[in-house]
Amino acid sequence: MMLKEKTHALISSNRVEGTAVYGREDNHIGSVKELLIEKRGGQVQDVIVSVGGFLGLGSDLHSLPWSKLDYDVDLGGYKLDVTEEELKNAPRFAENDAERPYDRDYQTSVYEYWTVTPYW
Repeated sequence: MMLKEKTHALISSNRVEGTAVYGREDNHIGSVKELLIEKRGGQVQDVIVSVGGFLGLGSDLHSLPWSKLDYDVDLGGYKLDVTEEELKNAPRFAENDAERPYDRDYQTSVYEYWTVTPYW
């Protein structure tokens, strides 16, 4: 059964993954790779954004607090109110370090860098 496109507050995670991410000046800076959901509360807390590279190869991965992104209907993607320089200097990790975003020290550095109160 095909679901009709509806306007509501919920969205499936598979529709978020792959969505474009834009910077402060509406420039395309990457795409959503995955969402990190708090086990007990069920809330999306972090988003992994793939930046740079070609077809996902050679790209940097950034774990960002979900609250840093806003969906922009006109752009058809998520807007991140940061400059390219700010993102370049942000904590990041490589594809082969997939456990990194779950490390509390790494998470602490991310939340401190983006000046967001941690969810824990």
